[in-house]
Amino acid sequence: MGRGYASGAWPACRRSERAYIGAMAVSSPDLKAFLLATPFFGGLSEASLDLLASMLVERRFDADATVVAEGEPGRSMFIVHSGELVVNKVWDSGRVIRMAGLEPGDFFGEMTLIEMQNRSATVVAESPTVLYELTARNLYTYYKADIHAYVIVMQNINRELCRRLRRADGRIAELQMLHAGQ
Repeated sequence: MGRGYASGAWPACRRSERAYIGAMAVSSPDLKAFLLATPFFGGLSEASLDLLASMLVERRFDADATVVAEGEPGRSMFIVHSGELVVNKVWDSGRVIRMAGLEPGDFFGEMTLIEMQNRSATVVAESPTVLYELTARNLYTYYKADIHAYVIVMQNINRELCRRLRRADGRIAELQMLHAGQ
């Protein structure tokens, strides 16, 4: 890998440089069709979708590559175009807990754009993966260019966060029932 780092010893700020295969600006009719079918982009006009799509950067990751790591600073989110990923958290004991799986159409990393905190979980590609990255800077540019579309995107993000919270509430209730039954 160069730069004198042993595998696995790369500093956090360099980890994503090692993990992705390549990056390129995105633009195609196939991409547009994919984006229209993704909840994140629901309700956008064609012009607003075109503008947002022009701000995305394609990122390719090999299987087993860490896309983002828990605790790292984050200033972008990702939309899954192809491949499968797993979301993990590390327990205090060092045990890795699988939190969720991600597949095409899902998105992650949006929490860092909203609360500007470090990454809350680690996301690892389980298979070769293509993601579209939207940076905080580009999202701000989008806000300045088309505030109406920006509000729609934020509503879409909030809807997904609410769905996740409802699923988490259900899991917590199930765990409480299991714990109470012991």
